[in-house]
Amino acid sequence: MPRVLTGITPSGTLHIGNYFGAMRPAIELQAGGDAYYFIADYHSMTAITDATERRGYTQGIALDWLACGLDPAKSVFWRQSDVPEVCELTWLLGSVTPMGLLERAHSYKDKLAKGMPANFGLFAYPVLMAADILLYDTHVVPVGKDQKQHLEMTRDIAIKFNLTYGETFVVPEERIREDVAVVPGLDCQKMSKSYGNTIEIFGDEKVLRKKIMGIVMDSRTPQEPKPDAEKNLAVQLLKLVAPTEVSADLESRLRTGGLGYGDLKKALFGHYWEFFAPYRARRAELAANPEYVEKVLIDGAERARAVAAQTMARARKACGLR
Repeated sequence: MPRVLTGITPSGTLHIGNYFGAMRPAIELQAGGDAYYFIADYHSMTAITDATERRGYTQGIALDWLACGLDPAKSVFWRQSDVPEVCELTWLLGSVTPMGLLERAHSYKDKLAKGMPANFGLFAYPVLMAADILLYDTHVVPVGKDQKQHLEMTRDIAIKFNLTYGETFVVPEERIREDVAVVPGLDCQKMSKSYGNTIEIFGDEKVLRKKIMGIVMDSRTPQEPKPDAEKNLAVQLLKLVAPTEVSADLESRLRTGGLGYGDLKKALFGHYWEFFAPYRARRAELAANPEYVEKVLIDGAERARAVAAQTMARARKACGLR
């Protein structure tokens, strides 16, 4: 059975774009067995320097994923920093990784262009990512198109190590889901916390209602037909959270005329709030029991380390450290 691995960086509050684009597809994979999920707190160090903020985001990520359906009985879920072998493997892999490979990384160049200061962590990010994957004998890594190059770099690094020291690592395959939702934000760009256009999965009801009711529409009156109704932002979001027959009916009414934008946005908020209601209830239960959440992460780290120990023993022997 192929092992599947997904990493989640604790760098902010999760929103519905995260849920439909990454969380739900990833969580669905646990039904196939042998699914590994980790909170990439080491990776967050390239963007966050406040220790309290990192702890808070890490705890929040654990609550969010467990609340949204990640089942520790069906998968392995842990905090990256609880498996320190990943740092040792990063060094072993870094010793065979060509500088040119890292210099070609799109993500590194993009972040520099956006003003992030150049440092070793940002530059060596793909090596740590490779260690995350190779440490667990991962067969399949679901990635978005923006992460495709990093997975290709992982493959290159694994092959280079294997050629240098003998067959040591499983060379993983990418899985790019073409059907993954690209969720539009409140300004019609891709939903992203960096754009400030998000609708959070968990948050204050009044604040979230105000966000949705504040979506800007055009100046057409309710009576005017909207033949381009499928392009309406509220309609697009409604299709994610409402039953198909409900979203289809509202889209049809908007297209033929007679449905006001205010009523459309009220319907969107109602279905969004109802869709995530079970997750909010589950998250509240988990937040009230932090000892359980911590135990899940510690137990997951123990299971992950059992695999990591075998991989590291093989890697150390291969390169003459044992």
